[in-house]
Amino acid sequence: MDENREYKASVFSLLFGEPETLRELYGALKGASLPQDMPVTVNTLEGALYLKRINDLSFTIGEKLVVLFEHQSTINPNMPLRILMYIARVYEKIVEIKDVYAKGLIKIPRPEFIVLYNGPDTGGFAWEKRELKLSDAFEDASVLEIDISGLPSLELSAVVYNSLVQ
Repeated sequence: MDENREYKASVFSLLFGEPETLRELYGALKGASLPQDMPVTVNTLEGALYLKRINDLSFTIGEKLVVLFEHQSTINPNMPLRILMYIARVYEKIVEIKDVYAKGLIKIPRPEFIVLYNGPDTGGFAWEKRELKLSDAFEDASVLEIDISGLPSLELSAVVYNSLVQ
């Protein structure tokens, strides 16, 4: 990560890295307020924890919802893939590894992925919100001429909010 990006990410994390501020930011995006007694726990990945892949902010709300925030000044179509890598590491952080091998189903917080974008609009049109999907990156397997309709699918969607739309 170059120094300018590191600086922007650290400023974003510094501004919004406290539970109360995250509560307000999340509430503002959702148009709702979280009850004050609802615990908000920061679980952001740090530095070189995973091949220098870090996320900007991650937190759980009441142990029922895990939210990953990313702050971007350019639209990156690979954000869903990056977020997939982040969320796997976050779950490793909040779930006991021994529990993964237990016989019973482990309940995990439902994930939500949010990208806050504040760069120039390169698409030539104004937009407030758009969705990026992991499945857009999947190779076209139809050329294999086999039936893939029964294969399990994996989807991850991130909502991108454009903060520059007036």
